[in-house]
Amino acid sequence: MASLSLRNAFIAFRLTLAVVVFWLSIQTAFNATGQSPVNLHLLTLAGVETVAAVLFLLPQTLRLGGAGLLLTFTIAIIAHTLRGEFAASLLVYAVGVVFVMVHGSAWTPHPPTVAPRTN
Repeated sequence: MASLSLRNAFIAFRLTLAVVVFWLSIQTAFNATGQSPVNLHLLTLAGVETVAAVLFLLPQTLRLGGAGLLLTFTIAIIAHTLRGEFAASLLVYAVGVVFVMVHGSAWTPHPPTVAPRTN
């Protein structure tokens, strides 16, 4: 990362993305259980997405969680598309997950800046 402020912004983005997806997954799970009969497909997808969001929060399991999120987003995008709905927010979440997965967690200590030697 180029600077400490960029690193902090990246960490804030990753945490915000994970928490928002987690919260929306919980809401989806509640919506699935409120249907009669219970929508088991939607409940299962929301459950996987919830677990993946938690894994995405942890630096050690970021990539595993990201892969789970991308899988659930892909399934949800396909399902919405088949219903004639455009799921723009899911596309934004997916791109955010890919961005974080490419750059890592950023939790490792910030490397010290080394000044160039002058002779």
